[in-house]
Amino acid sequence: MYKALLQPLLFNLEAEKAHEFVFNSVKQTFKLSPIASVFKRQYTFEHPALEREVFGLKFKNPVGLAAGFDKNAELTDELACMGFGFIEIGTLTPRPQEGNPKPRMFRLKEDKALINRMGFNNQGVEVAAHRLKNRKSDIIIGGNIGKNKNTPNEQALSDYLFCFDALYDVVDYFVVNVSSPNTPNLRDLQEKEPLTQLLQSLQNRNQSKPKLKPILLKIAPDLTDGQLDDIIDIVKQTRIAGVVATNTTISREGLHTDKATIQAIGAGGLSGQPLKKRSTEVIRYLTEKSGKAFPVIGVGGIASAADALEKLKAGASLVQYYTGFIYQGPELAKKINQAIIQQKEYI
Repeated sequence: MYKALLQPLLFNLEAEKAHEFVFNSVKQTFKLSPIASVFKRQYTFEHPALEREVFGLKFKNPVGLAAGFDKNAELTDELACMGFGFIEIGTLTPRPQEGNPKPRMFRLKEDKALINRMGFNNQGVEVAAHRLKNRKSDIIIGGNIGKNKNTPNEQALSDYLFCFDALYDVVDYFVVNVSSPNTPNLRDLQEKEPLTQLLQSLQNRNQSKPKLKPILLKIAPDLTDGQLDDIIDIVKQTRIAGVVATNTTISREGLHTDKATIQAIGAGGLSGQPLKKRSTEVIRYLTEKSGKAFPVIGVGGIASAADALEKLKAGASLVQYYTGFIYQGPELAKKINQAIIQQKEYI
């Protein structure tokens, strides 16, 4: 129903306007008392063999919604009815910020992809934390944290620590985002020395809390093998819980969309099907080169059950998607979970 009826209507709107329309519609629809149970019956598939224990957390299934879709934790209860085993909110920053000028999100329909340069637009971490305190569902929540645009890299640590403290009581795990291409100079924090200092400082703060919360690092797909080797060393040295691989790419190679359209869109991170191959390569490299020393959440280009199984086969412990939700609709999580059960090697 989604691809036949709803998607054509939504794709007549600008991408960000369609996103806002969906959010408002879901909020209103779920105010009707039977809707949550209807969605659960339609889009949820449960089986004991789907359960996973990863970095100390028990997931009902290994399929999650990636950060960026519900930045401000506005729809966690509603999205929990759509078959996901976990939801990642954010990226959140200490202070609210509008992000980059609009338009800043673009569909590449021929490639089943998106280009976005949102720029960490969000209402501020404290607003999201307040919402999470009042949520009703028990789905696992990850908190994706970043720095404000006007915070220089030399002071970035204070922003990450602020977000960590604000979310500590209301999320189950953290993801440190230093890999978005849409905040100036943010990716410089992926270099070995500043990244080690950032993650170690977060771990030190983590160890001062009553309970250790898993901290993961989200990395770019554009890193070289040498840089991936550095990531492996850093994860082992700082003893963070794992890696999310990968964020969006700045590459425009292999696209079917005409070059003039791509040039007119301009800068931004590319997500969706064109990212699938590279993100899987990064997952495989990290797991094989590290000897599976830490879990990897695989994200990038998942638009079918086969795509998710490919990530799991490459070594991912869990998978996430965002662009696949835009193009495939709310049935995708259920299809992936059903396919996992049918593939005995993943049970």
